[in-house]
Amino acid sequence: MTDAEYLTTPALAAVTGLRHGFFTRRGGVSEGPWAALNCSLSGQDDRDRVRENRRRAAAALGCDLPALHGLTQVHGIAVAEVDAQGWREGEGPKADALVTRRPGIALGIVTADCAPVLFADPAAGVIGAAHAGWRGAVDGVLEATVEAMERLGAARARILAAVGPCIAQASYEVGPDLRDAVLARDPEDARFLAPGRREARWQFDLAGYCAARLAAAGLALVEGAATDTLVEEHRFFSHRRRTLAGGGPIGHQISAIALAP
Repeated sequence: MTDAEYLTTPALAAVTGLRHGFFTRRGGVSEGPWAALNCSLSGQDDRDRVRENRRRAAAALGCDLPALHGLTQVHGIAVAEVDAQGWREGEGPKADALVTRRPGIALGIVTADCAPVLFADPAAGVIGAAHAGWRGAVDGVLEATVEAMERLGAARARILAAVGPCIAQASYEVGPDLRDAVLARDPEDARFLAPGRREARWQFDLAGYCAARLAAAGLALVEGAATDTLVEEHRFFSHRRRTLAGGGPIGHQISAIALAP
């Protein structure tokens, strides 16, 4: 496969002038544990291969490589705006979401089990992308992204959001730290925690949790992709799968959104 493979969601795909993709691990040039469309610049993969993978992802959205902007992701809630200057490849700020109203700019998030979330207010011409691990989701990275979009002229009642491929509840065993953090914010969110297969363990529905937080924020529409990054080894990188296998190098898939120039 020479083309970068990606998934789309119906509502975002229906918007004229909006391009998006939740890329899989297929269609790149990396080898070994990074095979094949590894798009993380912070790992041990050959940088030239990663740059080619990112170029392929950007091209699939009609952009050149310099248009693709990413972040130094830290599992926080900071949001960066891509303004007229932008930043060079690999020099993204420490943040876990980014927004822009600049046509021709692609916003990219890398994940390997965490939830990538893409946003758009087509009427305002404002887009966003967020990396939502459990900690960032609980702390409010999704709501922070919506607020950053509003500062650029978006209205939450018009914003469309899509939760991309992430680890599914059946695969996501968690401990008391996650459970306690979720319930401390809102005890009703116990509905996203199913009994685990071991004592003092639970199965967390990350995608459902993210979708519920977005719906509660008053967005126009929230949609998702029914996938499990841990189980679908041929399509997705997975941090949890790597951990269960005893560690080692890992790749990351990218999700991106762009306004046509």
